[in-house]
Amino acid sequence: MSNNIPFEIQAEIFKRLPVISLIQIRSVCKAWKFLIDSDDFIKNYSGQMQYLLARIIGCSHGLLCLYGGYQEGHDGPLSGTCRAVLWNPSIRKAVAVAVPNVADMTIYETGFGFGVCRETNDPKIVKITHINMRGHRESVTCIPWQVEVFPLSTGAWRSPYTSNLPRNSIEFDYDNTVVIYGMLYWLATDRITADGGFQSYNNLIISFDMTSEEFREVNLPDSLAHQSIDGLSIL
Repeated sequence: MSNNIPFEIQAEIFKRLPVISLIQIRSVCKAWKFLIDSDDFIKNYSGQMQYLLARIIGCSHGLLCLYGGYQEGHDGPLSGTCRAVLWNPSIRKAVAVAVPNVADMTIYETGFGFGVCRETNDPKIVKITHINMRGHRESVTCIPWQVEVFPLSTGAWRSPYTSNLPRNSIEFDYDNTVVIYGMLYWLATDRITADGGFQSYNNLIISFDMTSEEFREVNLPDSLAHQSIDGLSIL
């Protein structure tokens, strides 16, 4: 279809598909994934009578995790409540999770990860809030990183087991996230300021263990660490 139908027409077709079909075709190619995940597509999506305006956070053990707000009908109001939804498509069951403390996006960025603990099989949502504008990193006098974990077994948000949060110079690329064997991986960039104010950037991978709830850094080869992050993907 991508070779014969203009991309704009494809987008209009996708807007009329049910959520389950969007999740399936999102994995076909990067162009479709970026389209379906885009703010414009989410805003205009019209696939069901009750629309979940959401981003797909992740998929693990047959469960999907989505994040967004709710809208009733084609022209209904968008709820101001932010929610994550854990959905099992095979049995058509879903659990809605209220997401508290979503920060002011003019200064902060809130990102998510989803996976299943390999020891307990407990699904967990990870919420990461950090300063997103470089100009605010030195001027804002607050905790630069805040991490909360939602285990489905407890039904409540809490702090992670450990306090080894990412360094202040790390910037996450939340569109490049995978989960493998109970480990979350994000593509990230480390902003390094040398003497004289010169700044350089190194690409790396940040991991999060769903069992120990620890962050770790994974260095990339020099051939990948210093090229544009726009050309990299861990999908």
